[in-house]
Amino acid sequence: MSASDADFFHLEDTSTPMYVGSLAILRRPRGGLSYETLLATVEQRLPQIPRYRQKVRKAPIGLARPVWVDDPDFDITYHVRRSALPSPGSDAQLHELIARLASRPLDKTRPLWEMYLIEGLAKNRLALYTKSHQALVNGMTAPEIGHVIADRTQKPPQFGEDIWMPGREPGTAQLLIGAIGDWLTRPGAQMIAVRDNVLGMATNAGELVDAGRRALSVARTVARGTAPSSPLNTRVSRNRRFTVARHRLDDYRKVRARYDCDVNDVVLAVIAGALRNWLLSRGEQVSSTATVRAMAPLSVQSDAELDSTAPGQAVSDVVPFLIDLPVGERNPVVRLSQISHATETHPTASSLVDARTIVTLTGFAPATLHAMGVRVATNFSARQFNLLITNVPGAQKQMYIAGTKMLESYSVPPLLRNQVLAVAVTSYHGMLYYGVNADRDAMSDVEVLPSLLSESLDELLEAAQ
Repeated sequence: MSASDADFFHLEDTSTPMYVGSLAILRRPRGGLSYETLLATVEQRLPQIPRYRQKVRKAPIGLARPVWVDDPDFDITYHVRRSALPSPGSDAQLHELIARLASRPLDKTRPLWEMYLIEGLAKNRLALYTKSHQALVNGMTAPEIGHVIADRTQKPPQFGEDIWMPGREPGTAQLLIGAIGDWLTRPGAQMIAVRDNVLGMATNAGELVDAGRRALSVARTVARGTAPSSPLNTRVSRNRRFTVARHRLDDYRKVRARYDCDVNDVVLAVIAGALRNWLLSRGEQVSSTATVRAMAPLSVQSDAELDSTAPGQAVSDVVPFLIDLPVGERNPVVRLSQISHATETHPTASSLVDARTIVTLTGFAPATLHAMGVRVATNFSARQFNLLITNVPGAQKQMYIAGTKMLESYSVPPLLRNQVLAVAVTSYHGMLYYGVNADRDAMSDVEVLPSLLSESLDELLEAAQ
């Protein structure tokens, strides 16, 4: 297991589990989508994501990092589950179910993922919710399961028969011998592994927070200081609230064209406006210079992709971006201008995925990019920012899962320590989908955010007329 994977495995606690979740809304086919069909689809794709049939084994007494091993008792029916709402289930009932599923811990003695086929949703729809541990998804070399089960055509491609034989699970003695061997060949790396184990135990006990983690990345941002005081930062409970918003991508493109900025700038300005009105609705004192600092990782392309004349087909990396959202500014256009200027001065500005590229990108899963954004954010102390915002491009053509049309795509982002709100934005098939995850106790009013996001967008559209 890599150092970053081990960090995610050790340093989470029961209040802030490090899961990356995704919610797909599907059009229920005339004949329905059977659980058996979904099960067969997932099983056919598992060879592309071998970690999803592996579990984690810890080295004896923390002598080395944990290791991935094949699960000899792998049972796909444990991981792919069936659930239902009382028909006709409302969106609010679905969101309540997602909040509860997102709060439940994963069984660490098994492969670290779950999938739920949720039936009974009103308007002839189904929902598919997946939850994968952040340690399981490290980017394009180990993608999230949604990366491989989504198809561009209604007829799924043919896959050869998969005859999987698990490798022999190492015993305790074998793990101990392997750890000793690693100590002899890579003593520096093993000292780091032991340190991570100690820090993980201390953090889970509430004694240390992010101590020694990714010191280089933290050093690069120390000049920014700690984030402003905000009601967004308080103790996180074990329970969640989840809600969503959906907007037309063309509306964001209109604002982008009018003010010569990027769609990501408009997204951040919309969120800033919504947070401003949320603070005011709570009776908070919001000065004209008040800000909320967001970690908003940016999707970038490689130089080779930028030089190509073909439309962009992939995002090569996700880079950190700390930005102070001007929630004290009353004028929505000024808010957008300030955010756009901050983006333009970012070192990777020339390689950012812009609005025109977003509408041509296809062939990769947003859930994987959201997971990469979470990884970037955890390179920094949570005290450096008030909330996490991930915004990633998705396919702009109709996608299918097990031959079933995917209507909407949302991410369910994790909450970080002492941060009671996280927002994940996904562009898909001409729409932007906001997934809003919040602490159940600290954000009892999270249901107002979708309307506040729409109001904030309307302000910008009116100004752009």
